[in-house]
Amino acid sequence: MRKTLILTGASRGIGRALALELARAGYNLVLNARSEGPLREALEEVRALGAKAEMVAGSAGKREVAEALVEKAKALEGFYGYIHNAGVLHPGPFLFELAEELFLEVLEANLLAGYQLARFAYPYLKAQGEGLAVYVGSGAAETNLPGIGAYAVAKAAEEHLARQLAAEAPEVACFIYRPGVVETEMQRAAREAQGGAAPVLQRVFRGYKEEGRLLSPEEAAKALVRLLPRARSFHGKIATWRDA
Repeated sequence: MRKTLILTGASRGIGRALALELARAGYNLVLNARSEGPLREALEEVRALGAKAEMVAGSAGKREVAEALVEKAKALEGFYGYIHNAGVLHPGPFLFELAEELFLEVLEANLLAGYQLARFAYPYLKAQGEGLAVYVGSGAAETNLPGIGAYAVAKAAEEHLARQLAAEAPEVACFIYRPGVVETEMQRAAREAQGGAAPVLQRVFRGYKEEGRLLSPEEAAKALVRLLPRARSFHGKIATWRDA
């Protein structure tokens, strides 16, 4: 029986590449992103690869969206867990310059969505005695680079959330995946950032590109899919693309 996974942030970048790689690897999927049009395009691409797939548009940080994702996944065969890849950056301003609504949006996309997914998925996964929960983390969780303060705070909290879940529910293989420095919309936004911290941020992120350090979304996605059969060995830990 094919396993079914929920995947957030599936409309572009690493998430879209992940959707395709997971479909090729034999998973059924319930896809999520805030932008309905690009999400529907990803859905059709996944279905074209022979996977059963559904979608729920909207922020997974909203109770009703997270609950709908889990219900759709349970309706497909073999609901096995989720990969929380969605995230928002809002680069450029110093943390104290960032508008409240933007700070809260970053927390909702990265942290609150991770909690909401666990809230509705974990009771089912624990009852069946197995499952998977992957949180796409970031090295930003351990840095204090000016201009991405809200994102760093959210990622640090999200990674702690994953470790907490691993401690509380050992039946579900839960780990953090750090994909490395990947060429995504977030990278491009940081290279063109505006705000008080923009000069520092632009120098760092433009340097990644100039030095040829950027992975493609496809490389990051393939690495994670290769890690999934070994998920139990990373339980409560951080895995990176190099571990694949």
